[in-house]
Amino acid sequence: MIRTSILSALAMGAALAPIAVEAAPRSWMLPSETMFVGSGDEWLTVDAALSTDLYYFDHAVQNWEPFALAPDGSKVAVENSAKGRLRQTFDVHVVQPGTYKIAIVSESVSGSYLLNGERKMLPRGTTPATLAQAVPAGATDVWSAVNTSRIETFATAGEPTTAVFKPTGKGLEMVPVTHPTELASGEAATFQFLLDGKPAADLSVSAVNGGVRYRDGIQQLDLTTDAEGKVTITWPDAGMWWVNVASGGGRSAAGPGGSAPQASAKAEQPLAAGNLPGGEGAPRPIAPPRPRSSYSMTVEVLPS
Repeated sequence: MIRTSILSALAMGAALAPIAVEAAPRSWMLPSETMFVGSGDEWLTVDAALSTDLYYFDHAVQNWEPFALAPDGSKVAVENSAKGRLRQTFDVHVVQPGTYKIAIVSESVSGSYLLNGERKMLPRGTTPATLAQAVPAGATDVWSAVNTSRIETFATAGEPTTAVFKPTGKGLEMVPVTHPTELASGEAATFQFLLDGKPAADLSVSAVNGGVRYRDGIQQLDLTTDAEGKVTITWPDAGMWWVNVASGGGRSAAGPGGSAPQASAKAEQPLAAGNLPGGEGAPRPIAPPRPRSSYSMTVEVLPS
C-alpha cells in the first residue's frame, strides 16, 4: 500500500513538472586547472567528452586525438592518455612559462557521387586523406565539402602569453582580444573569430555556464559577431564556461559546396516513391553540400 502511494505521488509529480527540451550534445574539454605558478614542473589533467549537460559524462567516448601547444608554439606530448566508456583523459606536463593551448581538431568530408545513374552518399568517416578511396571507379559528378571541428581550452603558467593563438587559416578559430585565462565575473571579454583566416561576421555565438545539474535551468548567453568577427561577453557568474560558434552546413545549389559539376536534372532532383514534382511531400532537390566549421572552447571565469 505504501509502495502504491509512493508511485502515485511520483507519477503526479511527473505530470505537474515542466517538460524540458533536451539539448543537443556538446563537445568539450575540461582542464583540471587554468592557472599555474610556473615552477617548471607542474601537471595539467584534461577530461574530454561529449555530453548533453556540460561537464557531466553521458555519451559514448569519442575517437579524438588531442594535442597541446607550448607557449613557444611547439607541440607538447600528450601523456597518460586513457579512454573509458564515457570520457577520455590525458595529462600535459607544464614546463615552459606562459600560455598553453590544448586542442582537438578534426576534418571530415561530406558529399555524394553519381554511379550508374544513381546518386550515392560518401561513406561516413570520409576524410580529405581518404576521399579518393571513398569514390568508386566509374563515379562521376562528385560533390564534396570539407567540415572542420575545433575544440580548445587553455592554461597559463605564470604570466599569460599569446604565441599559441596564431591562426592556421583553416576553419573557425579564436584570436583573443581579452586573454582567455584572465576572465572575471562582471567583466567584459572580447574574442575575435576567424573563418579560414578572415573575420567571421554575423555568426551566432553561445556561452553556456557548466554545472546545470545544481542550478534551476541552463544559463546561456546568445550573441552575434560584428563585422570584424568580434564578440564581447560580460560574464554574469564565475565558473567554467563553454563558448560555441558554427558556420555553414546544409546544401546550396552551387558554389561553396566544393566540386559542383553540371549534373543532369534527373540526378539533381530524384523523386521519392509516390511523390509527384512539386506536390505535397516532394523531396528537396539534391545539391552540393556546403562546408561546415564549428569551434568551441572551455574557459574559466573567476570571481571578481
